Amino acid sequence: MTANAATHDVPADRIEVPAAPARTPRHSDYAVLLRRVRDAGLLDRRPWYYVWKGGAVLLALAAGWTAFVLIGDSWWQLATAAFLAAVFAQFAFLGHDAGHRQIAGSRRADFLLGLLFGNLAIGVSIGWWTSNHNRHHAHPNTEDADPDIMGVLAHSSARARAGRGLRKLVFRYQGWLFFPMLLLEGASLHFSSVRAIVRGDISRRGVEAATLIAHAAGYLGIVFLVLPPLPAIGFIALQQGLFGLYMGSTFAPNHKGMEVFPAGDSTDYLRRQVLSSRNVRGGLVTDTAFGGLNYQIEHHLFPSMPRPNLRRAQPIVVQYCAEIEVPYYETGVISSYTQALGHLHAVGQHTRPGADDSSPQDRIGAHAGQ
Repeated sequence: MTANAATHDVPADRIEVPAAPARTPRHSDYAVLLRRVRDAGLLDRRPWYYVWKGGAVLLALAAGWTAFVLIGDSWWQLATAAFLAAVFAQFAFLGHDAGHRQIAGSRRADFLLGLLFGNLAIGVSIGWWTSNHNRHHAHPNTEDADPDIMGVLAHSSARARAGRGLRKLVFRYQGWLFFPMLLLEGASLHFSSVRAIVRGDISRRGVEAATLIAHAAGYLGIVFLVLPPLPAIGFIALQQGLFGLYMGSTFAPNHKGMEVFPAGDSTDYLRRQVLSSRNVRGGLVTDTAFGGLNYQIEHHLFPSMPRPNLRRAQPIVVQYCAEIEVPYYETGVISSYTQALGHLHAVGQHTRPGADDSSPQDRIGAHAGQ
């Protein structure tokens, strides 16, 4: 699929708004949209939203660990592990917002909040995460540039065909392996955080290391003080596994199955962000469960926009995309997972001998729902 997607078939779930007759020159498309969003006040900070949101999540964390201590050595700790996994994910969403400077709009203040929400609360380095995530935002779904598509999964047929050995086997069955592999995502986040500090890949290594050590000491200390060794290890495995599964499940619908750009692609900023992203429909429950990432298109266009403003920005973005004839894709929760897993499975078939190089398309979003 080329950068100009107006000539492609429109899926059933794509939002269609009558196009305006006038066409803005491509080089200024994003500037026009940015001005509309800014004039609507949607880039303004929302401090009170984050005060109550942060307070609610902190209260939930305290309640979770209090319940853990009071329950003691019991099978009920399975429920505590699931609850704390969900709370950890909500902290990760707040750390995400701090990394984008959505909360305070200040480098120093948001970094300190990132240390609280990321390093101290859940043991994930805000410095490592911000660096890695910013590269993704700059080059979403771009081969050799987006770290999110250069990991253990293949998102394009070319990458699938290039797989060798164990990697090739994982690529072949990645549609089936995706959710089981997410159980290791929490461990991967901790490992990557520690590795970044040891290698010196981030600044402020001292404070990052100290806060990660403080988290590890507190987390491991309370678990092993309350539970015997084997149940403690089981609790950690379950809580961290469910945390990773939750986090990975919120990321899965965002880009998988949308357009994959080749290395060095020169598509302009607005089209690169919109064509590579998928929104997920829903109300308050979906917004909360996905941490606002269900408005992936708006988030990618305006990374520093406070989370509660994304919903309000959506109608403006939808209308403008229709005006400049750029497809805007949104679907339901179940459909988003079906498309993402379907894409991974279809791409994985390119590892088989004699696979047709012409199909499936690297981006199946253009045909979803047909």
